[in-house]
Amino acid sequence: MKKIKISLFAKVLIAIVIGSLLGLLFKWVFAACPEGGLGYGLCNFLVRFFKTFNVLFAQLLKFIVPLLVLGLVTPAIYGLGKGVGKMLLAVIGIAYLSTVCAGLFAYGCSTAFFPHILKAGGLSADAAGAVVFEPYIDLQIKPLCDILTALCISFMVGVCCIYIDGNALRGWFTEFGEVVKMTIEKAVIPLMPMYIFTMMCEMSASGKLAVVVGTGAKVIGTGVALSILYLVVQYLIAGGIAGRNPFRCLWNMVPAYLTGFSVCSSSAVIPVTQKCTLRNGVSEEVTNFVVPLCSNVHMCGSVIKLTTTAVAVAFMMGVPVSFPLFMNFVFLLAVATVASPGVMSGVLMASVGLLESMLGFTPEMTALLMAIYLALDGYGPACNVTGDGAIALGVDKFFRKK
Repeated sequence: MKKIKISLFAKVLIAIVIGSLLGLLFKWVFAACPEGGLGYGLCNFLVRFFKTFNVLFAQLLKFIVPLLVLGLVTPAIYGLGKGVGKMLLAVIGIAYLSTVCAGLFAYGCSTAFFPHILKAGGLSADAAGAVVFEPYIDLQIKPLCDILTALCISFMVGVCCIYIDGNALRGWFTEFGEVVKMTIEKAVIPLMPMYIFTMMCEMSASGKLAVVVGTGAKVIGTGVALSILYLVVQYLIAGGIAGRNPFRCLWNMVPAYLTGFSVCSSSAVIPVTQKCTLRNGVSEEVTNFVVPLCSNVHMCGSVIKLTTTAVAVAFMMGVPVSFPLFMNFVFLLAVATVASPGVMSGVLMASVGLLESMLGFTPEMTALLMAIYLALDGYGPACNVTGDGAIALGVDKFFRKK
C-alpha cells in the first residue's frame, strides 16, 4: 500500500483539535484533583513538558529566520540580473508597491473592523487569571544577527554580485540557501504541527481556548473577504489601464485562484496562472516573463493574511500597534517575502523575526498567530497568483510592442 500523505493543513487541524481536547482534560483534572495528588502531578508534568518543547521551538524559529533571509533573499536579488532592463524594474516596482498596499489596506480595514467583533485585551485579561506553566528547560539560543541586519547584508551582497564577478560568493550563498531551505522543509515545517499542538494544549489547560477559537474563525473570514476585495480593486485598476473588462478578466483567473487555494503555493501554480493570463489577452512574451517573476516577488494575498492575523492577535492581547510602526513593518516584510516562494509557509517564516523585533510580539503571540495563519493556508497563495494576472495586464499595455 502506498504511504498515506497528510497535508500540512490537515496536520495543523489535527494538532489544534487534539491539543485543545487534551488541554481541556488537563484543566478538568486540575479542578477535580488535589494539588498534591498523582493525577494533578502527572498532568502538570505533561503540560510543562509540552511548554518546554514550545519554548525551545520558538527559539529555534528566532535563530533560523535571519539565516533564511541571508540564504534565500540574497540569491533572489542577484538572480534578477541587470540585462532585462526597464521591464524588470517596472514589474518588481509594481509588485513591491502592490504588496505594501495590500498590507496597509489590510491594516486599515482590520483596525476599523475588529473592535466591533473582537474583545480588546481579551486574551491578556484571560491570561491574568490563568494558570502559568513554566518550562523545565529554557535555553537561550541567540540568532547570529537580527532580521534588519540580515536584510541589509542581503541587499549589499545581492546587489554587488550583479555588478562584480562574484561567482564564488554566489555559489556560497546559493548552497547556503539550499541548506537553510532543507532545514526548514525537513525540520521546522514537520515540527510545526507539534508546536501548534503544545501551544493549544497549554492555552486550553489555562482556560483561554474559547476566546482563541472564536477569534480564529472571525479572523479567517475577515482575511478571505479582504483578499477578494483587494483583487477586485487590482483588476479595476489593471482593467482600466489595459482597456479591458476588469470583471471578465477576474473571472478568467478563477482557475488559477482555485488551484492556488488547493495547492497552497504560488510557484506551483505558474502554468495555470500563465494560461489564465493568456486568456485575458496578454501577449505570450509578457506572460512568460511577468508570471514566473511575480510568483517570487508579489505576495499581496499572503501579506493580507498575515497582517489581518497579526492585528487581531495584537488587539486581543492588548498590544497597541500604531500605523507608523506597522508601515515600517510592512515595508520590510514586502522585501523579506522575496524568499517565501522557495519554502513552505515561507511568508510566515520570514515574518517571525519582524513580528518580534518591530511589533513586540512574544513567543506566545507568535504561536497563536501561526495557529490561525495555518488554519486555512490556501487563500493567501490564491490571492497572490490571481494578482499576478493583474500586474501582467498593466505591464502588457506598456511593453507589448517593445
